[in-house]
Amino acid sequence: MGQSTSTAAISSRRESIQSHRSKAKSSALISPMHTDDVEDFEWIVDGGTDYISELPDECLACIFQSLGSGDRKRCSLVCRRWLQIEGQSRHRLSLNAQADLLSKIPSLFSRFDSVTKLALKCDRRSASIGDEALILISLKCRNLMRLKLRACRELTDAGMEEFAKNCKGLKKLSCGSCTFGAKGMNAVLDNCSALEELSVKRLRGITDGAAAEPIGPGVAASSLKTICLKELYNGHCFGPVIIGAKNLRTLKLFRCSGDWDKLLRVMTDRASSLVEIHLERIQVSDLGLVAISSCLDLEILHLVKTPECTNVGLVSLAERCRLLRKLHIDGWKANRIGDEGLIAVSKGCPNLQELVLIGVNPTKPSLESLASNCKNLERLALCGSDTVGDAEISCIAAKCVALKKLCIKSCPVSDQGLEALAGGCPNLVKVKLKKCRGVTAEGADWLKASRESLAVNLDTGEPEHQDASASDGAQENAVEFPPPVPSQMAAAASIASSSSGRSSSLKSRLGLLTGRGLVACTLRRWTSGSGSARGS
Repeated sequence: MGQSTSTAAISSRRESIQSHRSKAKSSALISPMHTDDVEDFEWIVDGGTDYISELPDECLACIFQSLGSGDRKRCSLVCRRWLQIEGQSRHRLSLNAQADLLSKIPSLFSRFDSVTKLALKCDRRSASIGDEALILISLKCRNLMRLKLRACRELTDAGMEEFAKNCKGLKKLSCGSCTFGAKGMNAVLDNCSALEELSVKRLRGITDGAAAEPIGPGVAASSLKTICLKELYNGHCFGPVIIGAKNLRTLKLFRCSGDWDKLLRVMTDRASSLVEIHLERIQVSDLGLVAISSCLDLEILHLVKTPECTNVGLVSLAERCRLLRKLHIDGWKANRIGDEGLIAVSKGCPNLQELVLIGVNPTKPSLESLASNCKNLERLALCGSDTVGDAEISCIAAKCVALKKLCIKSCPVSDQGLEALAGGCPNLVKVKLKKCRGVTAEGADWLKASRESLAVNLDTGEPEHQDASASDGAQENAVEFPPPVPSQMAAAASIASSSSGRSSSLKSRLGLLTGRGLVACTLRRWTSGSGSARGS
């Protein structure tokens, strides 16, 4: 009787708890509790006011979906209810696709029964899942919309055919280092009428030579918007689906053998809605560029190490593709693209916002023309250009009024060129310099002091870890670091993870080997920054 707590004391206690919660915010739900936290939690339960248990399942699901993979794992260990809700609200799942996964599939997809995006990745030194596992997954995940397969070498055409019949709503397929062939790919194209994105890398099962079975077009041809082919010995097998995809918006071809001029000509005759094209280390000439010039809506073009492309093709393209916004050219120091092509771009593409020149030697006339005609040029990168010196930098400083980001690498620029930047380019916010031997630390410091709002990044060329964020304007083979992966949790939760699971240390080593790492990372930051000011 005399031991009951007064109403005032209870009210004061609740206010104290609510104040503590407001300071801790949502992290209190997933962080280890201190002694005081436990006492408060117990008091709430004993008092009959367990606010968390009163939250509807839908609210908890929304909270879980806003958390990272590691935090979701920890939340799933709190209680059985949270385990169930976390599993039912998880739409993205990444699994280690080794052969022993087969026995775990029933229990896994009983818990994660709402998965729409699935990644199956196997170590190249291990035996991967086979057809039986993939078919079982397709039966459990009939609403699957995105599938990523990596190094699943035990999958065959038969398994892909059954999968395609069970998952007809698939919108995106990405496969790399797999061994199924044309029949399996055709099964996907014939059954998945909603397919929008197709990405294929090192598909080993495609027959080489004249006997190769053509791939496509299939019912997916009408819905496909993006096709990306990488490192294929017989990429021309995909010719029918490329030609038949009348609504294709993005085409990316990387290191695929064969002559692509004819296919590009046939493709652009039938589908001219392309807005983005990437061509890297493939056999394409001015004939291919002339064909691409039929794509009047083209906005983004990457020509990377295609030495048969010259000023002639670029002039033809610039005269017709007047909506071009981003142009990347890696001339491989072949000196086949220069002032003539760049002046044509400046006159024909007034909307140009981003220009990257690697191994190209522009001079003052072409730079002046670009600055005078491309009033919206905001991002400029000049790398490995023997002709870009102090005079050219002075020209850029005087003429490029809209320029915001400038990247210079391995060019004969000195501190004198930096002095011109101190008073030019009024909208400039960032300058990145690398391996420019004439530029000293004193010169960079002087530029910083002269323009306090300007970020100046000087790299003398020593190896460093590069921090990059995703960008549609960056080179395809650039390094991208995922966020740190949390420590492993209990076995029940650790098998699920987010789609970013690659080793950042491996990527940093690869980054030291790529010659365009600085440019790619810089452009990624630039475009990411622009996007924030305006996300299988």
